Amino acid sequence: MIPVSLLVCVLAGWCAVYLADTLLRSSPTHRIGYESWLARRGLMLSPFHVRWQTTIFNRLFAYCARIHPRALYLWFNSGLVFGVVAMLVSVVLLVKTLQQTLAQMTTDNPRIGAQQALQVVVPGVNLPTSHLVYFFLALLLSGVIHELGHAVAALREQVRVNGFGMFVFVVYPGAFVDLFTTHLNIVSPAQQLRIFCAGVWHNFVLCVVALAFLFLLPLFLFPFYSTSAGALVTEVAQGSAADGPRGLSSGDIVTALEECPVAGVDDWNGCLSRLAHAPQTGYCVPAAGLQPSWAHGRAFKRLDGTMDCCSNNSLTDLCFSYIKPHTSEREYACMPVRKMVTGTRVCRGDRDCDAGAGPAICVTPSLQNQTRFIRVVHPPEAHMLFVGYPPHLQHSVSLTNFVPRFSFLHLDLPVFLETFCKYVFSLSGALAVVNSVPCFALDGQWMLNALLEATLASVVPERHKRELVGFFLLLAGSALLAANVALGLWMVTAR
Repeated sequence: MIPVSLLVCVLAGWCAVYLADTLLRSSPTHRIGYESWLARRGLMLSPFHVRWQTTIFNRLFAYCARIHPRALYLWFNSGLVFGVVAMLVSVVLLVKTLQQTLAQMTTDNPRIGAQQALQVVVPGVNLPTSHLVYFFLALLLSGVIHELGHAVAALREQVRVNGFGMFVFVVYPGAFVDLFTTHLNIVSPAQQLRIFCAGVWHNFVLCVVALAFLFLLPLFLFPFYSTSAGALVTEVAQGSAADGPRGLSSGDIVTALEECPVAGVDDWNGCLSRLAHAPQTGYCVPAAGLQPSWAHGRAFKRLDGTMDCCSNNSLTDLCFSYIKPHTSEREYACMPVRKMVTGTRVCRGDRDCDAGAGPAICVTPSLQNQTRFIRVVHPPEAHMLFVGYPPHLQHSVSLTNFVPRFSFLHLDLPVFLETFCKYVFSLSGALAVVNSVPCFALDGQWMLNALLEATLASVVPERHKRELVGFFLLLAGSALLAANVALGLWMVTAR
């Protein structure tokens, strides 16, 4: 959930801003100076909303609009085609998402929710508070690139740009561009469509750039970070099964889980998944090791039917089971686990232990059905011995594929770049989809109106009829988007 301290800080900050604004506006000595100061800086304040607008970027937009006119013509025509296709695709995605949400509400199947292409994001609920910086930075970048597309396209079509601005609503940042409405209304519908589609087109391009950067990140960081050398531990959850003096710590490089090699994070996840579903691994122990002095315990059944032979308070011993030599009887022995498994081969049966120097027996940890004993190899330290559910180990350790080549390099830099690229890809794509929906107050409204004017003017000459068709289409799109948002919020907050 959202931390109470964060909510208190946000509310207190906005209350302080609103109180100061109210006092200055009501002061007879400071009101005129304060309002002129806001006007000179393009600032506007209202409850939970601050807005800044400037014209300092107009020359930059104009310069961009004059670069390679032919290339820009092809570029924004490509955006026009993409925008029209995106309107259809966004409606299909919203319909599919709504069906999946309704199915999840009736079946309680978590897999359906995981398969959804679009999900409502609520910070502190289904978005970790530790990722808020990534979320807001990626959202701001996506909004700026979106509005940059509108501004350059407008100037190319001879529509004046009054200014560019940014805003913060509660905690959500955004950007906007102010176009001269008179110029916008007199250009042709095709020109309007190029302007309105430029935002979602640039969001799509930003998605492609973020995805390419994500895949090429190992190449970009190659002089400073190596990959395929193991999974580097960046963080261990305090108090988890991987924490402690014999556990993992930041900077450790995991190279194997049991006999499963780990070259990166994907291997780590794959090995844990494989070990979770495979039978428990056995270990070749010399027959001489199974001696009476090693505390053979009396076996007893647990509540789930499995066997145990060690005291519940033991931190160093573990119950092992094996087939007694020359018989078919299964025996149990409580033995010091680290001494028994360190440097030993794995096995599935006694035959796997015949190749050793002396007689050996395959012993298997006697654990509950879903519990596993896993040796985590992270040289040069001694193996970490984990007993528990493999998903617990997976969620208690944060890892990265990038190992620094020099000691002064920060472990978290590749993690920051990876995570930021993922958020840019997700949020920029979401903005492209949502703004393409034919819905009131979104880019889709103006895209649809311009498209109808460009395609139906000869078929439906009466303007009011075309506007009526557009109104009902916008009403349907708005209802579809509202239903997705409402049900999505209910699913996220109610569960």
